[in-house]
Amino acid sequence: MEQNKNTTSHKNPSAKPKLNWTLLMGAAFLMATSAIGPGFLTQTTVFTQSLAASFGFVILVSIILDIFAQTNVWRIIAVSERRGQDIANMVFPGLGYVLAALIVIGGLAFNIGNIAGAGLGLNALLGISPTTGAIISAVIAILIFVVKEAGKAMDRFTQIAGFVMIGLMLYVAFTTSPPVGEAIVKTFAPDKIDIIAIVTLVGGTVGGYITFAGGHRLLDAGVKGKAALPEVTKSSIVGILITSVMRIALFLAVLGVVSKGLQIDPSNPPASVFQLAAGNIGYKIFGVVMWSAAITSVVGAAYTSVSFVRTFSEKINQKANWIIIGFIVVSTLSFVVIGKPVKVLILVGALNGLILPIALGTLLIAAYKKSIVGDYKHPLWLTISGVFVVVVMALMGGYTIVTQLPLLFK
Repeated sequence: MEQNKNTTSHKNPSAKPKLNWTLLMGAAFLMATSAIGPGFLTQTTVFTQSLAASFGFVILVSIILDIFAQTNVWRIIAVSERRGQDIANMVFPGLGYVLAALIVIGGLAFNIGNIAGAGLGLNALLGISPTTGAIISAVIAILIFVVKEAGKAMDRFTQIAGFVMIGLMLYVAFTTSPPVGEAIVKTFAPDKIDIIAIVTLVGGTVGGYITFAGGHRLLDAGVKGKAALPEVTKSSIVGILITSVMRIALFLAVLGVVSKGLQIDPSNPPASVFQLAAGNIGYKIFGVVMWSAAITSVVGAAYTSVSFVRTFSEKINQKANWIIIGFIVVSTLSFVVIGKPVKVLILVGALNGLILPIALGTLLIAAYKKSIVGDYKHPLWLTISGVFVVVVMALMGGYTIVTQLPLLFK
């Protein structure tokens, strides 16, 4: 990936960098579009069905927790000028390798689901088979990393896809005429609170590889050091807000459908919502949104997963783009040959719930080690909020492991 020359480091902390906002937005969109995948669309639809307007409260709480988690992670990566796995190894020798293994295994498993989602998107849009759609999507994703400046190509692609998704989603939300007033009231005074829904949303938005997607992207582009922290913080929050706009738009679209008493097809809830909202045109819009959500998640998962192993060997670092391409190929072949391995996804989903507290907890410790962050002083409010997220997600992640593991043996 390219290096941005307009950067600073510990060596010159007072210098003000001339940062490229296109790059900062690229990192924000990479994180956001990595989070907005097939699972995102399905989870939001299903939870809105069960909680109705009260799901607004779940979204509000998850946004707050997401901002706490991402702001901590991005800042510590930037000020330490190191990737997550290297920071973890400095905090506790060997922990970085464990974290990298969890990220890569999780990223690969979820990428099979992302590839499947891309295939379903093109199936809805063009009528081709999901397998053919998956292969076409994989080729498009691979082409991004074949070009000379893959980082810029990835930034541009995720931004365009992100804007398309949000625009279409807002249109669908508008057509369903949702009870916005009720949604606003129940966001702050819900009829019921679903803790599992909150944890699922947080894990799906900043869990696993997604936690590090934007932070590693900025580091690869040379955006680092204390002088860059204001822009890094803004970029991390923008990423969460982009994801939140999409979540809120989908929530309102589903709420509009549910409030009219229309029945959502349980076999494909998101597609059903789009079709009920806008007929056949809505179904085609679903195809575009599903494909955009899935293909950008394929790109984000592959890029970020490989970023977790590239510092372990100079040879790996030099061949990073080719390893990313291999990652996409393996994901695609896995889907084409064996389909979506449900039991594997269940296990990885459970493990994914533990990656955020392990990763964030490690980085919070690193924030107080001079050998890692120099003379940087981590804000107390960020430490407190970060510890809160670690404790909450560790408890709920443990609960998920206990409840999900037995399913593997049924």
